[in-house]
Amino acid sequence: MTRQTETPPAKDRPWLFRTYSGHSTAAASNALYRANLAKGQTGLSVAFDLPTQTGYDSDHLLARGEVGKVGVPVCHLGDMRALFDQIPLAEMNTSMTINATAPWLLSLYIAVAEEQGADPATLQGTVQNDLIKEYLSRGTYICPPEPSLRMIADVAEYCYREVPKWNPMNVCSYHLQEAGATPEQELAYALATGIAVLDALRPRVAEADFPALVGRISFFVNAGIRFVTEMCKMRAFTDLWDEICRERYGVEEEKYRRFRYGVQVNSLGLTEQQPENNVYRILIEMLAVTLSKKARARAVQLPAWNEALGLPRPWDQQWSLRMQQILAYETDLLEYGDLFDGNPAVAAKVEALKAGARDELKQLDGMGGAIGAISYMKSRLVESNAARLGRIEREETVVVGVNRWTEAEPSPLLGEDGGIMRVDPAVEADQVSRLDAWRSARDDDAVRAALDGLREAARAGANIMPASIVAAKAGVTTGEWAECMREVHGQYRGPTGVAAGISNRAEGLEELRGAVDAVSARLGRRLSFMIGKPGLDGHSNGAEQIACRARDCGMQIHYEGIRLTPEEIVNRARDEGVHVLGLSVLSGSHMPLVEEVLRRMKDAGMAHVPLILGGIIPDADAKALLSMGVARIYTPKDFALNRIMSDVITLAAPDEVAA
Repeated sequence: MTRQTETPPAKDRPWLFRTYSGHSTAAASNALYRANLAKGQTGLSVAFDLPTQTGYDSDHLLARGEVGKVGVPVCHLGDMRALFDQIPLAEMNTSMTINATAPWLLSLYIAVAEEQGADPATLQGTVQNDLIKEYLSRGTYICPPEPSLRMIADVAEYCYREVPKWNPMNVCSYHLQEAGATPEQELAYALATGIAVLDALRPRVAEADFPALVGRISFFVNAGIRFVTEMCKMRAFTDLWDEICRERYGVEEEKYRRFRYGVQVNSLGLTEQQPENNVYRILIEMLAVTLSKKARARAVQLPAWNEALGLPRPWDQQWSLRMQQILAYETDLLEYGDLFDGNPAVAAKVEALKAGARDELKQLDGMGGAIGAISYMKSRLVESNAARLGRIEREETVVVGVNRWTEAEPSPLLGEDGGIMRVDPAVEADQVSRLDAWRSARDDDAVRAALDGLREAARAGANIMPASIVAAKAGVTTGEWAECMREVHGQYRGPTGVAAGISNRAEGLEELRGAVDAVSARLGRRLSFMIGKPGLDGHSNGAEQIACRARDCGMQIHYEGIRLTPEEIVNRARDEGVHVLGLSVLSGSHMPLVEEVLRRMKDAGMAHVPLILGGIIPDADAKALLSMGVARIYTPKDFALNRIMSDVITLAAPDEVAA
């Protein structure tokens, strides 16, 4: 009797494997991209530095210390050419994490692709192009919300007509969770953003074409450590987006209602303490967006185990890539249908998340949608983040190695280099030199004409993409493009979310309030504490929580949000007569920025005012900063905010009180 062999089930195609990367210079990033592609990466995910994200050239005052730190600087067409040298863009799927300058960076990308001989209609990839979450959580906005929404729509309309395989917007809920959003808030705020964009796009295209345009909107989400909740969240996202497309926009074809998303798993939960534990966290978080076929990500990018310490090295990124490849190719995951269909616990959780998100959406709709509700959403995120931190402080939420099981062996992974890669300080000078050479070599008349055309299009309310592409080819720089937008639309300062009445209900505040009152009495006025964010770093979550806790302790707080120069910070601190000045820097630019602040404080007669610093500060840098005169340094491991408050009180106290 012949034994029948079972036919193996057909496998699904794996998701795109990405690593979010870019650093130092376009040439260095190009070498990294080509190396990662050779290792099996199947798509590119480009990280741009903060000057590029916020529309400044590398030689701008605000760019000092920020060039090449959190991504690659791209100032002009020459930089974009170098970034994709020997990478055929017609064959590539490229994700560009760029928002305020999205029309400009996409224009540069199209210009380089055309130089390579590619037809723009064949280009595949995604530009994030989500400004609403920038106002709420990350801070790389340039213009006010209304003109920013028009620019988002410009990109989407242009891509639909000229670059039809390109995703013109990645509604990004990733940073909402990083800012403390609950799953319901993450669902609602992201979906409200999608609604705002589709409402803006609807009048721009023929009714018959609109469903196809809806189908080009994609999402970029966060997967946190609460595995079941995160997996259910993705199933809820799928259902709610389908519901919105059908009921609000009348989209009948299922392929246009499909919830398409890429994911970066959570970086907020990566710990500086016992960083090797982050490998397990990243793996568990990846499972939340891959196990459920119904809500599986189309692209996955994983952080590296050491991102809470600093910039990952190529080997660290390779380790994260291998994690994806093992799951996709060594396991049998892709041979089966959805593993969770029919599970009553999953179904109940999905329905609960959907109900909570619908309630939030109804609230936002009553405020005029996402654009009208920015201040409300920001304050809600600050409140939710305060509650999250409070649970960690009270050990209601256990974080291994942080508030439980803190004793550990030294990690051999850290090595002599501290386990991270460092950007050479000479990179900035080199980039500025090449920028000067670019300006000297271009046709100034062509640049002026292109900028005039861009300015005219923006003022007239025309789609700015054609004029931006002309400007890209003429040699216009990132800063010049953005300055046109600032000139026409103005520059925006977002809400801080640090509103009176928000408290994280921390324990021990009565004792701290008493200490603040005692020190204030000795000082002759209320203890005054200022928090400043110098440079272009827009990650303000930590600064907001310090400000909230200090206010709850009874201090007089001065916090005016992000993107201030050292000069502005010192001048305001002097004018307010602050007793303690705190800086928050998470972009890696702490050395030059703190050095300048200290110099300006000395020149302003404020050398006696204690300066404290928070950020991702490697140990070697911390020692150097303390020797310069910084009074205290706090990193992500310092989650106990009351201890920081106690330090501020001690530093502010007159000598006889401190003694």
